[in-house]
Amino acid sequence: MEKRITTPMKDEDVKELKAGDSVLISGTIYTARDAAHKRLIELVDSGKELPFDIEGSIIYYVGPTPAKPGMVIGSAGPTTSYRMDPYAPKLLDLGLKGMIGKGERNEEVVEAIIRNQGVYFAAIGGAGALIGKSIEEAEIVAYEDLGAEAIRKMEVKDFPVVVVIDSEGNNLYEIGQKQYLNTINNK
Repeated sequence: MEKRITTPMKDEDVKELKAGDSVLISGTIYTARDAAHKRLIELVDSGKELPFDIEGSIIYYVGPTPAKPGMVIGSAGPTTSYRMDPYAPKLLDLGLKGMIGKGERNEEVVEAIIRNQGVYFAAIGGAGALIGKSIEEAEIVAYEDLGAEAIRKMEVKDFPVVVVIDSEGNNLYEIGQKQYLNTINNK
């Protein structure tokens, strides 16, 4: 089922999303990969403010390529999410509502998603140029020295994702595998 959401997300928005739902996101999302996540957690641990309002936010795990002339951003395909697993639970506890990446998450992240009414989305790997077309604005808001991995604030319209782990902990990767195994075992 295709759904539309606008950021910032609220608990009610997240509760309506179920593993397997196709979602189009509009509004503000932030980019951050592992180096930026490490710095965010260092800020939190030292009692300092984050460089953006994390409450209800979505972080997209991406290091976009440079923008070509006339473009807002270059290719913006997702990176593998497990590298952010050491940092994600703390950010979820601080109010982060959604994460976009690809690949599985560890049990601590799943528990934090459930505890905080969060959601994990997957963007389609290998479709970075297509995904980039739904990004209308992009500006670096922190850690410019990280280059492609700097934190960007992006305005998106109909950014395509799929719910992989919903707020109840239902995991599309597990559900899909079970459905496939049931199908081939019943032949």
